[in-house]
Amino acid sequence: MVSSRSGGRNIFSALKQVVSSLGLGGIYSNLDEQKYLNTYPNMKKLLFIAVLFLFHHWTIAQEIEFVTNSRLILGPAKDKSASISAGDIDGDGDIDVVVADGRHWPQANKVFFNNGFGIFTVSTLLDNISETSYATELADFDGDGDLDVAVGNDMAPNAIYLNDGKGKFQKSGVFGNDYSPTRNLKTLDIDLDGDIDILITNRGYVNEICLNNGKGEFTKTVNFGSSDDSTIDVDVADMDQDGDMDLILANRDGQPNFIYLNDNDLSFSEKIPFGSGKDETRSVGAVDIDQDGLLDRKTIFDSSDNESYSLDFGDVDGNGSIDIVIANSGQANMVFLNFEKGTSWKPITLKNGEMDTYDIILTDLNDDKKLDIIESNSDDINHFYINRLVKNK
Repeated sequence: MVSSRSGGRNIFSALKQVVSSLGLGGIYSNLDEQKYLNTYPNMKKLLFIAVLFLFHHWTIAQEIEFVTNSRLILGPAKDKSASISAGDIDGDGDIDVVVADGRHWPQANKVFFNNGFGIFTVSTLLDNISETSYATELADFDGDGDLDVAVGNDMAPNAIYLNDGKGKFQKSGVFGNDYSPTRNLKTLDIDLDGDIDILITNRGYVNEICLNNGKGEFTKTVNFGSSDDSTIDVDVADMDQDGDMDLILANRDGQPNFIYLNDNDLSFSEKIPFGSGKDETRSVGAVDIDQDGLLDRKTIFDSSDNESYSLDFGDVDGNGSIDIVIANSGQANMVFLNFEKGTSWKPITLKNGEMDTYDIILTDLNDDKKLDIIESNSDDINHFYINRLVKNK
């Protein structure tokens, strides 16, 4: 194990690559990215309910910065973007992006193709229609080895688009209730039958679990919550360690946040509240910040009163701990670097000012084995940031 800053730099210096179109250097590090349970009960405190998660890691201290410029954008349009999903859509080995546009007012959703250097030089419409889209997720719904697209719409049918393997999509069907106020999607195999299912969160309507029949068709729906729920986000983890997937709900409009315990058959008879009970929570995730494997430990990493909309987790500085990125409305988006197992945090402010960022994700855009950041901004340009080492001055 490398235990010093200088040792880590010496080991990885031989692996530096130059990203030709950007002139950005990068080093290879061993990254572990997990997205688990977090929720913030109000805008001044962010709570963590820890989930059992043990891993070995490199501990390498690195000074990093996040760089953006006029080329590091997903096109020049100022659309009403609400969600972003990333993955290798066309099978060429780099990370492409799907953007859900149309928050409240119909717009076309878009696909952006990576040129291999972290620049998106080709884009296309996902479909030739405009929709009020709030969410999009990439997953292999039909089991053919490529990434398909799920789109969640506000008061319009949610849609599945199947990939031909080269990044061309064909609408294949719908899922969930036809006219729900959908706010977010979560994709995973929740019934453990080998295919990818979809969870839908609806603001002011019952939430839904749409079960895949293995062909990318969602013919069965299981509801959770009630028609009074105002659920904006959901994450999934085995909270009671009984072998099935439980639900962690982020609720708005003064409603309590809940953990729904699974009874092994996708019925959720026990609900455990968490937070203050009157929160305006928009995002939730499950993560073991302090790496101790203990449940129900609180960590305050941000004492600001920012109005936060989304978050993601990953080891962005390569020191083996889980860091956090936060999307804010009306304030700059933030990165919080985790030191000393969640007892010390270093904030980094992303440079592109006060926007309404509805989604933020971590992914490696330029194949330098470091996690970069993509924003989904409503009524503004969607920026992304390249993660690079700070050069010695």
